[in-house]
Amino acid sequence: MSMAATTAGFEAPSAGAARGESLTRRAMRRLLRKKVAVLCLVVIAVFYAAGALAPWVAPYGYAEQNLDVSFQGPSWDHPFGTDRNGRDMLSRSMFAARTTVVVTLATVATGGILLPLTLGMLAGYKGGWADSIIMRAGEVLASMPGLPMLILISATMRPKFVGWVEDAEGWIGWGGLTGSGFADYFLIFFVLSLFGWVGGARLIRTQVLTLRGSEYVLAAEAAGASTAGILFRHLLPNIMPLVIVGASASLGAIAGTEIALTFLGVGIQPPQPSFGALITDGASRTVLENHPQLLLVPASIVASLIFAFNLLGDALNDVFTPRAQ
Repeated sequence: MSMAATTAGFEAPSAGAARGESLTRRAMRRLLRKKVAVLCLVVIAVFYAAGALAPWVAPYGYAEQNLDVSFQGPSWDHPFGTDRNGRDMLSRSMFAARTTVVVTLATVATGGILLPLTLGMLAGYKGGWADSIIMRAGEVLASMPGLPMLILISATMRPKFVGWVEDAEGWIGWGGLTGSGFADYFLIFFVLSLFGWVGGARLIRTQVLTLRGSEYVLAAEAAGASTAGILFRHLLPNIMPLVIVGASASLGAIAGTEIALTFLGVGIQPPQPSFGALITDGASRTVLENHPQLLLVPASIVASLIFAFNLLGDALNDVFTPRAQ
């Protein structure tokens, strides 16, 4: 999505806005008129609800084994079949969805919204040394090969970070952090956020540079408004469409990257379930020939989720930037 297309798409206030209807309300009304967007929202909502509620609604535990039903095909007791250890694939898929939910929401909140929003607005409004430092740091990160750097940092930092988490367990007197997978979740979210804020910050900076000379911003400065007040009260409402579209577009990429890292062995580690691990388990030739559902089930779920995110991102871009169509 080019910046020209994005900035060109902001509408002048319409009759609805004149009656007090906000941009967000108008955009949501247009979004709900798109059947494809509604279908994508349903798919994403079902996926996230299954992940969030997995500990309570999954029929079995994600590590619960029953070797008597190993490699069982789909049945009433196991709708998605079982794996080589007799673990229910439906339950493991729901707990794998929980992993994706945790990682995507944490990464989007920081690397997709908080960091690009704060740094982009600060760089665009303040300029000078703040702009130089933020943009040069972003250029350094953007110049590095993305996936290899993610693999390198995840592989080298994980042992140290797991050790820090174990030390923290001793300090707080609670030993559940390591068993809950906190170390893996936090490390993946940290690495994805570290490289994920640059593009969004650039877009937001460009939009703030355009808005900085607006009459309402100059009036606020003349009235003695603080920098924080101008940024978050006057500029933020005008760049929220960029933030919403950017965050929604990044969700699919974040989910795919987390799954790819786990597939390569440097992401979420066993026994915590992840779609990357499920795909790895079902990707061998022998398993694929005899029990194709072990690959088709997680791969189909992942493909549906990423496809839904991509279509929803296009729909949000259309409703927030209609002139860019």
